[in-house]
Amino acid sequence: MIRARSRKTLFLALVLAFAVAFAWYFKVLALGYYWLGTTLGAAQWAGKSLWLPDYRVAVEGLPIQGLTRNASGLTFNTETGTLFTVINRPPQIAELDTEGRLLRVIGLEGVKDPEGITYVQGESYVISDEDSHRMYWVRIGRDTQRVSVAGRPSLGIGIDRLHNSSFEGISWDGVHKRLYVVREKLPMRVLMVTGLDPDTPSASGFNIDISEWKSSRAGSLFMSDLSSVTLHDPTGHLLLLSDESALVVEYASDGRPVSMLPLWRGFGGLRRKVPQPEGVAVGPDGRLYLLSEPNLFYRFERVPKPS
Repeated sequence: MIRARSRKTLFLALVLAFAVAFAWYFKVLALGYYWLGTTLGAAQWAGKSLWLPDYRVAVEGLPIQGLTRNASGLTFNTETGTLFTVINRPPQIAELDTEGRLLRVIGLEGVKDPEGITYVQGESYVISDEDSHRMYWVRIGRDTQRVSVAGRPSLGIGIDRLHNSSFEGISWDGVHKRLYVVREKLPMRVLMVTGLDPDTPSASGFNIDISEWKSSRAGSLFMSDLSSVTLHDPTGHLLLLSDESALVVEYASDGRPVSMLPLWRGFGGLRRKVPQPEGVAVGPDGRLYLLSEPNLFYRFERVPKPS
């Protein structure tokens, strides 16, 4: 009888320990707290934010024909009206239309593990390489078939260097002319790089400053990792994407969490959970685009709820 009770006590202790570890790792309590906080603040942000709870999936989990490798990172080119992502093994750049159709694949030389890409202006882009911990400025024209980073301006960030857990996503802030860079985990970081010339950056012309973006509320980076970032110029709001938490979270410019979109079944009209979200971008019309490894395409559109 005593042994049976001991086994039961041990089993309950193990279950409790597992539940506590699960809640800690996935930050369940923090998620619930901020979900409630952003929901109650809906009226405050009406018309001044993207307001992710109003978004519904329009294209769900569409396999990108002709693209089978790991796609990572996503950016919207406002001049061409198309999307760009990067692929590793072998390193490549892919251009997509807004329906998720592959338009072209561009060879990428000189990087081993491209993880992020952001459009700057004209034909200028920045690509992040997780292997070398560097950001490369490259040019991609309408007829470009191959890109090499040899001799191109680059910026190395040696903070918290750890193989395969480095800087994943990048996004250009066109209003303030600065670059946002997110570190995946151990620890999660959002860095701001200022002092960059978007037109003709050069290694000798950099007069840069790197600072850490922090939320105005302690612990509000409640996701368990960061896989991508995009800056929405019209509002100045930052969208952070988490693979492990399967969340897109919108932050105000001062770091306040504004809204969130869980990428789970039943939320935003999703029939299935987004399996491995690795890239997020917003078009000028407010449409939200996601890429999931290795090649699934999603588009969300805002459908405001009736008052």
